[in-house]
Amino acid sequence: MALEAGLKAFAITDHDNTNSYLPAIEAAKDKPIEVIPGIEINTWYNSQEVHVLGYYIDPNNEDLQNVCREHNCARKEQMAHFVELMQKAKIGLSLSDIQSQSRPEGTLGRPHVARALVEKGVVSNISDAFRKYLQPGAPTYHRRDTVTPHEAVEAIYEAGGIAVIAHPGDMPIIEELAKDLINYGLRGLEAYHRSHSPAEIEFHCSLAERLGLIVTGGTDFHGTVDVYPQALGRLHLPDWVFEELKAEKARIDQRSVKVS
Repeated sequence: MALEAGLKAFAITDHDNTNSYLPAIEAAKDKPIEVIPGIEINTWYNSQEVHVLGYYIDPNNEDLQNVCREHNCARKEQMAHFVELMQKAKIGLSLSDIQSQSRPEGTLGRPHVARALVEKGVVSNISDAFRKYLQPGAPTYHRRDTVTPHEAVEAIYEAGGIAVIAHPGDMPIIEELAKDLINYGLRGLEAYHRSHSPAEIEFHCSLAERLGLIVTGGTDFHGTVDVYPQALGRLHLPDWVFEELKAEKARIDQRSVKVS
């Protein structure tokens, strides 16, 4: 799909999971496209969900994998709560129904619950599943325990990666939070995002420049065509965004070189 969309590089930033990287590298072998190792870590800060992206990470870094393991345990607990709440609401959903929507090495999340609800005929599509059952405030919703954005940024930094705040347009506290996270290794803002208006893109580009951060962009594509139709082809990034990302990785690698 990335090749068909004309991309020359892409990162699979699965939530709290790096298992997609090696299969993606294998699939892209001998093809004119670069696969960037990435991740998206779900965090919580002051009653606000904050997603932190990591680019050019070492997928095997122990600090990063510890965060992934912690998250996956919390995700399994969340899935069990979802099942319990659904059954109380007289909705026939089991844990195996949810697990069947993911590979064993994958990370379970709300999209898998949504797909299971569609398959069971409870709702007609994934958007309805989220709106009726999986959004905060719904009687069947259960919030997952998670790490802070500071811990996520630090783990990405320790993994040699570039930590970026995802879709900052969702966060009224973005400037205050970004200034704080810079002390932990934050290096960028995702100014280009499918949900950002041109004015929001310009605002976040200016904020990044003011704070000395790089600008990145992403489709936030989750593979669900009814929710994200043609997402890979809709977001066009200027070439300088990718060049800046590569240059930042070169700077990180240069700083990490030990001088004897």
